[in-house]
Amino acid sequence: MLSTSTIHIKPAIARLQYISQQQANLSHLEAIHKALDAGCSWIQLRIKDAPEDFVHRQAVQARKLCTSYQAQLIMNDYPGIAREVAADGLHLGLTDMPVAQARAITGSHMLIGGTANTWEDIVQRVNEGVDYIGLGPLRFTATKQKLSPILGIEGYTQLLQQAAAGNIQLPPIIAIGGVTPADIPQLQQAGVHGIAVSGALTNATDARAVIQHIHQAFKHNQPAC
Repeated sequence: MLSTSTIHIKPAIARLQYISQQQANLSHLEAIHKALDAGCSWIQLRIKDAPEDFVHRQAVQARKLCTSYQAQLIMNDYPGIAREVAADGLHLGLTDMPVAQARAITGSHMLIGGTANTWEDIVQRVNEGVDYIGLGPLRFTATKQKLSPILGIEGYTQLLQQAAAGNIQLPPIIAIGGVTPADIPQLQQAGVHGIAVSGALTNATDARAVIQHIHQAFKHNQPAC
């Protein structure tokens, strides 16, 4: 019989996910602290074009912050760092390491999510066995340098209807890319599980009010599937 100490239960996929964003007057860690203090419980540390040792140091501090707020820490890329800092999950872009290779590094207990933009991407992610799919972008966003084709609400609806018609069991779908709280009703009607935001919290004068508004929107809008 297995000892309970060897059993790892993956955390539930949050409906609100914050992706860290650095600005001229705000570091990644300061932005994360702001989101946590406002009530966000799922943090993705996303640092691009930086030395790996810098990313590692930031991840160590982000792990401490998330632990102090009992929040989930997700690493964007860097599966080795995710394992070393005991992150709760890993998010992989379409040009990042293959999921199977990342799982060999992180272990089977860690959540792994993957980005998708097209139907072919969705099928790939399903076949890879990801725990959630970050599908987007919904609209233009300045957060990403190389932006995939914009989906719009119509794109989400079409893709999720295509999956339903083919009896394809999808993991939770997270809408990403320029998403605002006002988009939640239509996204949930399309079948989206949750949203990932960056600027909506980073630039908010009252981040707590934004988070409360998002949670209320999810409570009052039930997904169609």
